[in-house]
Order: sequence, then C-alpha cells, then structure tokens
Amino acid sequence: MADNSFGRLFRMTSWGESHGPAIGCVVDGVPPRVALTQSDIQVWLDRRRPGQSRFTTQRKEPDMVKILSGVYQGLTTGTPISLMIENVDQRSKDYGEIEQTYRPGHADFTYDVKYGIRDPRGGGRSSARETASRVAAGGVARRVLAEIDGNILIRGALIQIGDQKIDRAKWDWAAVEDNPFWCPDADMVAVWEDLLDATRKAGSSLGAVVEIVASGVPAGLGAPVYGKLDADLASAMMGINAVKGVEIGAGFGAAALNGEENADEMRMSGDEVSFLSNQAGGVLGGISTGQDIVLRFAVKPTSSILTPRQTVTRAGEDAEVSTKGRHDPCVGIRAVPVGEAMMAITLVDHLLRHRGQVGAPGRFPPPA
Repeated sequence: MADNSFGRLFRMTSWGESHGPAIGCVVDGVPPRVALTQSDIQVWLDRRRPGQSRFTTQRKEPDMVKILSGVYQGLTTGTPISLMIENVDQRSKDYGEIEQTYRPGHADFTYDVKYGIRDPRGGGRSSARETASRVAAGGVARRVLAEIDGNILIRGALIQIGDQKIDRAKWDWAAVEDNPFWCPDADMVAVWEDLLDATRKAGSSLGAVVEIVASGVPAGLGAPVYGKLDADLASAMMGINAVKGVEIGAGFGAAALNGEENADEMRMSGDEVSFLSNQAGGVLGGISTGQDIVLRFAVKPTSSILTPRQTVTRAGEDAEVSTKGRHDPCVGIRAVPVGEAMMAITLVDHLLRHRGQVGAPGRFPPPA
C-alpha cells in the first residue's frame, strides 16, 4: 500500500493499524535546532484522545507519544523524527462477526476489492485511530511554525451536528475549550447533548461540520496552478477519515453571491493593505492574502451502528450486519484537533517551500 505520506518539504508518513501493537509516524524535513519535547506533542494528543466524554468512543487509550529519533538534548537534529503511540485497549473480539461481512459505509468492501485482504479489527488502516498520528505530526508542525513565525494561531470548532447549527452571532472562542464538543456557541451545547444522547440510545450516529481558522498567516504562501495553498488544504482535510466535503471561505455559498458581494474589496490602512471582507477565505489564486484562512469540512455519520443494515459477504451472499463495539455517535467531535493538525502540517510545508524559493514572506509594496 503506497500513498501514506503527506507534504513536500515537511513530510509526514503515518503507519500502524487500529488494533495493532502501535501506531505512529515519521516526520521528515524538520529544520535543525527547533526546541521539541514529548510534552510539546502530548498536549495536542490529549485533546483528541478518546473516552473523554460520553459523546465519544469509550475506548480508553492514553495516547502517550514516544519520540524515537530526530531529537537530541531537546533540539531537533534535522533528521527524520519518528513518533510512536502504543495501542493498549483493543477489543478485537468485537469484530469477529464481521470478518466475512462488509459494513455499509465503511472501507471494508473497497479495501478487499483493491488488495484482496483486509484487517477487520476496527477497520485496520482505515480506522479513525490513524488520525492520532496526524495530531502527533501536527504537534511537531506547530513547534516549527512557532520557531519560524510566532504570529500564526490555528484554532478549530464544531459548528454543526446533524441538522443543528450554531448561531454564528454567538461565536466565542473562549467557549470552545469549556465543553466536550469544541462548540463556540454556549447555548448550543445542551441541544447537542440531548441530540447525541438520543442518537446513541437509538444505536445510530450523526454527521458534523468542523471549521478551522488560521490567523496571522503571512501573505504569499502557495503557488499558482499546481502548488495552490487552498488545493493542498482541501487535500489535507479530505484525507481525514469520514470527511466528505471541504469548502474555503464562502465555499459553496459563493455560488449564491453576485460579483459585487463576492469580491473582497481592498483599501490602504496606513502602510498595509486591508480587505473589507473575506469571502476568499484568505487565499486568492492559490496564494495566501494575509487574512485569516477559513475552511470547513463535513464529516459523515459514523458507519459503525447497531441498527441492522443490508450488506453482502466476501462469499457474495446477501446478509444483514449490526456493528457492535465502542464507537463515536458523532466522529466529527474528535475531528476538530485533527483538522487543526492538518492545517499546521500544510502551512509549515508551504512556509518552508516559500522560504526555499523566495526567502522571507512577501511584502507590500512589492519590489520595483
């Protein structure tokens, strides 16, 4: 199986399966002499860790990361950084009944058709468990970003579960860390609690929408045509398990705007260019504008549900399947720190690429 890597100069390759002895990643392209410790990475893994509320899977994984290479006396050496996270709470017996049966909505069928073999224990490589490796790599990326440009701030929030959306007029970043949903609208928390309690009781699941915002990103990151920043961000988010759609800025809503509404007008504010709106989501022509980079991605409902569904077996027989075990009633909740990590990985990759071609980030006015 190829295609387990993401990025060009800053490159992350993940490895491991949901019910194997461990998962992890190798991060290459990290500049030397960047201060990095286990705690710099662990703080982000703790945000994603399962079993922290009744609204996520009750699999108890401490997700303790170990740095195996690439760091000496607290500084990166410029060589590949290998990170490992042990799996300690697997219950492979929960999947014995589906070894020969494909779960609707899962990658069981497609993996089997492509490779002729699959690991049914938790979905193996297709499990959302793999995203812990991305969050670990994102922790490294954040340290590199802080070293190169300490002004960049990456934050995420859950803005919709099922058909229940937040009130954007009540957006409060401080509220995001005070509830189990990463919800920026404090009044929506109780609504989502009741909704997910009923969903779990019914043996079903719901989808969600996550919003990621990167502030302080300098203008000039990205390249025309095949190196577009927004294209790489879309790829980063679409690569997250269960993500089925990505939009940047106004996104699909731009189709309902006219040209005057969609154009982000500009004025001078002292010596700086100031935009009067941000329909573009901080990217024009594939290159960052210096505004906030704003994107959203849609996460489908968790496919592992107790409600019986029609399916087929590996032998080509019609069957019915009900997935037992410990599963998220809304996998979108834990996708928030994953989206933040992929934003960090993409931005640091583009920042390094930009510095390699043109040096420091762009300035205004441009050279004559």
